[in-house]
Amino acid sequence: MMKKTKEGTGLKIVSSLQPEKDLQDKIKNTFPDAAFEFYESMEQAEGALSQAEIFITYGEDLTAAHIESAKKLKWIMVMSAGLELMPLKECEERGILITNARGVHSIPMAEFALGMMLMHEKKAKKLIVNEENEVWDRNIQMGELRGKTMLILGTGAIGSEIARLGKAFGLKTWGINSSGSPVPHIDSLFSLEELDILLPEADFLISVLPSTGETRHLLRMEHFRRMKNSAVFINLGRGDVAGEEILLDVMQKRLISHAYLDVFETEPLEKGHPFWKLDNITVTPHLSSRSAMYLPRSFEIFAHNLHTYIQSGNDYVNKIDPGKGY
Repeated sequence: MMKKTKEGTGLKIVSSLQPEKDLQDKIKNTFPDAAFEFYESMEQAEGALSQAEIFITYGEDLTAAHIESAKKLKWIMVMSAGLELMPLKECEERGILITNARGVHSIPMAEFALGMMLMHEKKAKKLIVNEENEVWDRNIQMGELRGKTMLILGTGAIGSEIARLGKAFGLKTWGINSSGSPVPHIDSLFSLEELDILLPEADFLISVLPSTGETRHLLRMEHFRRMKNSAVFINLGRGDVAGEEILLDVMQKRLISHAYLDVFETEPLEKGHPFWKLDNITVTPHLSSRSAMYLPRSFEIFAHNLHTYIQSGNDYVNKIDPGKGY
């Protein structure tokens, strides 16, 4: 809940995204002494950016040239989780604070992941085709989630929420992360070095990893060869966690049962791409995080961080290390 404050006098805050008017009014009323300017695009915001101390963006429209011209800029709030298109090097050189909206995707993306898993076990695609063709077939073999194992790559807020929902369905929840820190709702936590050992036991391999130097093309042919023939791969993170040529080869050889892909190395996925044609791949257009609550949740994070910024505190939510990219 945003609480009204008198703090923020003189702050110029420019945004290259324009939320609904009620959300604009809410943040303005919370910080009535700050000067907010909301624009529909970077093209419209460029003129004001040179005077901005704080900039709000989705992170895909900001360039090194913008950083160079924004002499007063001290903080960038990225209203998404992905930072791969951000000029991180230039921000680091300037000492510009970066925060993002990591975690606001957790509820819709976790629900999406469980939806794909249920769709797979309950043969939803086949049922829809049969209904469209007026086919009454009671011999379709249905599966269950209970007792199966999900292996989650990336155990931040999204991975933890996927695990929470998974446990409600009786799934075993395994996770891989780089920190080794305990994660809520994850039964067993492992390091990346243990991936090869875990893959043969996983029924669902779910990636919610960001795109970094460490994660690009992380999954290779040998990883998929170690998986069960009945296993399912779900990618909701970034499309470059596995090379598309390798993934295409995996699915054409039917090394695993199915791949549910919401993200791709090149987007939008072009017409005629083989992924569209394979019956063991389900393509969705990078919308697993879509929710009417996306921006309201993002602005709650921004409001918390703006209080912290004004008070010269250090209690930032989702403070980014530009050297690491996360």
